[in-house]
Amino acid sequence: MPPSSVPSFAELLADCTRSAVHLETRDVYGTNERFEAWRAGHRNDWNDQESWWLPFHTVIADAVARGVVIRRARIVSEPVSEYIKWEHYTTRANIEAGEQVRWLPRRLASDLLIPGNDYWGFDNKRLRIHHFSGEGAIVEDEITDSPNLVKLCSDAFEAIWERAIPHDEYKI
Repeated sequence: MPPSSVPSFAELLADCTRSAVHLETRDVYGTNERFEAWRAGHRNDWNDQESWWLPFHTVIADAVARGVVIRRARIVSEPVSEYIKWEHYTTRANIEAGEQVRWLPRRLASDLLIPGNDYWGFDNKRLRIHHFSGEGAIVEDEITDSPNLVKLCSDAFEAIWERAIPHDEYKI
């Protein structure tokens, strides 16, 4: 397979000057080592940042330090999946990096128009759309600057964000 021509997340965020938003709509995103460790009983030592801080968190923290506002909205089914329980637990790292995170129970989203795919939006100008397999593994990312699609996704995100529950108030 040839190398991807899609810019990396770090490159896209480095070009961002005002805002980045991330919409997540799946209840499971495959599996990974950190999730499996959590399932086996491992918990982060939140006092030992070096043990849980990832390069992703540095990218986020650097953007926030430059003045970029980063918001993440997660639409979830209830009762939540085991994967979402883990994400809720690990969201503390996102917040420590400077993200704002909110949760929207799917039952409260029925009257909202929601994009069919998860995505990152950058400065209301560009989208990095994620395409997943049915099992939750990422298949590919797509970049678009289509003004119509960017506006549709931006408007949807704002409606979701307005209704969603701040992380520290969302109990699972």
